[in-house]
Amino acid sequence: MNVSLILGAVALVIVAWLAACAEAGLARVSSFRAAEAVRSGRRGAGKLAQVASDPTRYLNVALLVRVACEMAASVLVTYAFLESFPETWQALLAAIVVMVLVSYVAVGVSPRTIGRQHPLNTATAAAYVLLPLARIMGPIPQLLILIGNALTPGKGFRKGPFASEAELRAMVDLAEQESLIEDEERRMVHSVFELGDTLVREVMVPRTDLICIERYKTIRQALTLALRSGFSRIPVTGENEDDIVGIVYLKDLVRRTHINRDSEADLVSTAMRPAAFVPDTKNAGDLLREMQQERNHVAVVIDEYGGTAGIVTIEDILEEIVGEITDEYDRELPPVEELGEDRYRITARLDIGDLGELYGFGPDEYDDEDVETVGGLLAKALGRVPISGAKAVVELPDGRSLRLTAESPAGRRNKIVTVLVEPLEPEEKPE
Repeated sequence: MNVSLILGAVALVIVAWLAACAEAGLARVSSFRAAEAVRSGRRGAGKLAQVASDPTRYLNVALLVRVACEMAASVLVTYAFLESFPETWQALLAAIVVMVLVSYVAVGVSPRTIGRQHPLNTATAAAYVLLPLARIMGPIPQLLILIGNALTPGKGFRKGPFASEAELRAMVDLAEQESLIEDEERRMVHSVFELGDTLVREVMVPRTDLICIERYKTIRQALTLALRSGFSRIPVTGENEDDIVGIVYLKDLVRRTHINRDSEADLVSTAMRPAAFVPDTKNAGDLLREMQQERNHVAVVIDEYGGTAGIVTIEDILEEIVGEITDEYDRELPPVEELGEDRYRITARLDIGDLGELYGFGPDEYDDEDVETVGGLLAKALGRVPISGAKAVVELPDGRSLRLTAESPAGRRNKIVTVLVEPLEPEEKPE
């Protein structure tokens, strides 16, 4: 076996290892972090800041060096094995196995782990090499990227390979672990990614929870309803609740009555604004951008049959990113109120999965396609729409039983708002 070829391959692998370290370190050092290193007087921080100001260029240089060294090392090892093995296929197989192991461990895992654990030190050391190397290579890395773009369907990479969503999420988690960002900020960034997969029907206020007013009612009645309910935007219905013909705004009502007190007797339809309609399958992120562009704060959600499924506001979508938004007028019930002795008062809209967390059973253990909420579970157990005081017993997967008691009716339909949940002792179970 040609020892010089093997030593050359080892040297190339070492260079590829260093290039991979540089890639991992540079990917985790932002220009802001480099500027902090400059202010703290860190050695080599000036070079690091220069590299961080144009990360794409220097990442492409490191990528080119790593790929070139890996390929060259593979060729040298293959050539050396061809001289040592009697059969060509044996040499090729041995070279493939050796280089796969070396590339995976020495170039794939080890340097990236070091780069992620010590990004600042790794990136600073890499800056000393990448700066002169980038000047020597000149436009070569960028030309290779342009060739790759020409061969890539679609828009290509433009400035070179970029991180996937999963890598970006991992970087955000790493930043939180290193105390660069707070946990709430990490959750917010993840929520931005998740918003792209969220449908409008997942964030809307369902029709059963809407406060509406008929178009033949007066402005005075609409103003009274707005003040009593605390809502500043109220849907206006026509023939029935599926026929939403517009939205009336509290500001418009106040302005109208302030200018002319006699207008209180006018129909609410004369003060309403046109309603925007969106399908319930629309992407929530796309709707947020459209609402911003059209300066519209509320939209009516339509289901697949053309009926009204609910309404969605900008606030509903933003809450998916920043969490629940409440003001001094909100009187939101807590989803779960602990009463002691394993008893809870919960909202009727609580998901069955959340109920499972309270009583120790998973979503797969109680898989019911017919209902999703505790209120739906109570209605199914009763076989009818629950009224205040209605009780039903539900069997859990592990043999335990829960008694559900309907409480707190509200609205014109006396809809159940809360449900009392309590475990039953074996002697209390119905025969």
